[in-house]
Amino acid sequence: MSLITDTILEQLNSLIVVVNQSGSVEYVSPSAKRILGFEPEQLLGEGWWNLTRDDTEERLSIKSLALKQLQQESLTEMVPYERLLKTATGRDCWVLWNISKSIDNKLVGIGHNITDRKKAEQELLEKNVELLQHNKDMLDSIQYASKIQEAILPDVQKIKNTFQDAFVLYQPKDVVSGDYYFFYQKENKAFVVAVDCTGHGVPGALMSFIANGILKEVIIKKGLEDPAEILYALDEELFLALNKNSQNAVTNDGMDISIGVYDFAEQTFSYSGAFRPLLLVREGSIIELEANRYPIGFYADVEKKFVTQTIFMQQNDVFYYFTDGYCDQFGGERKKKFNRKQFKELLLAAQTMEMEEQEAYLQYVLLNWRQEEPQVDDILVIGIKV
Repeated sequence: MSLITDTILEQLNSLIVVVNQSGSVEYVSPSAKRILGFEPEQLLGEGWWNLTRDDTEERLSIKSLALKQLQQESLTEMVPYERLLKTATGRDCWVLWNISKSIDNKLVGIGHNITDRKKAEQELLEKNVELLQHNKDMLDSIQYASKIQEAILPDVQKIKNTFQDAFVLYQPKDVVSGDYYFFYQKENKAFVVAVDCTGHGVPGALMSFIANGILKEVIIKKGLEDPAEILYALDEELFLALNKNSQNAVTNDGMDISIGVYDFAEQTFSYSGAFRPLLLVREGSIIELEANRYPIGFYADVEKKFVTQTIFMQQNDVFYYFTDGYCDQFGGERKKKFNRKQFKELLLAAQTMEMEEQEAYLQYVLLNWRQEEPQVDDILVIGIKV
């Protein structure tokens, strides 16, 4: 070839290799020097098969394939394929080959150097493997955290044994939940608390651990029994827990809570809520005990006011604690929220059922409402019949 042509071929990032009918290489483009580090003359004859591959079996296999291709009448359906070559210094060089036949029935291979691309693919593969392992480790940790969270939740059977009947519908959005419930019995009094912590998933779960600790501190250790006093104490304890290391910035995390205290000696029920109301079904009617318009933990610079409401219990009263996950679930034909009005109607419709049946009914209605919509928040509904 002319000097100009050789110069052009030398600068290409491609190899041109011509194999004759006997399987001998009779031409290698000058670019072999730059790409593989071999002089083109070194690769002629058997040099191509012997120098660019370390494995004898592979050399024979590739050459045998080339001879079969030479015997074919047409290579029109031949698709590009990748091959790993060795350079003169022993480095890996990946080449993407396109094979065709010349008019004199010789095999012409045009190979594009794709080493950089293969390296990038390998690096991406390694990163994906690393990411998958990282995700597995993280998921394993969350699964373990879920077991810990389940361990701090009260035994539902203890709640059922304390009252005429009860159920707890507890359905985290993720593996762990920001919703939490608390139960404690002291002599003739029983404390039932439903908590909706800031966020869901891991952040919410961490808040639920804090909620468990401060509820035990306030109700069990300090012995507070009035729901409003408990809320004041919880607000103070949570603020101290979240801001003990901060100097000026105040953490804007908190929780909504409904607290009910059942006094079996006096047959009274006392309630106070921080943004979480409570529903009472009595003689076929539903009564909403409204919550105080302050959360626990937020608005540290605001003077909060929590009030306790006390009523006398009647036979077959049913109390429902609930976080906002059920009512806020999107679904239905118009993809709207379930809303509190429908939730109240649902509870009234379930009054002929046993509490265990009510739990199953609430789950069924929610799934039917959701259809293919994702769960938007943690869900907690507690039903207690006295």
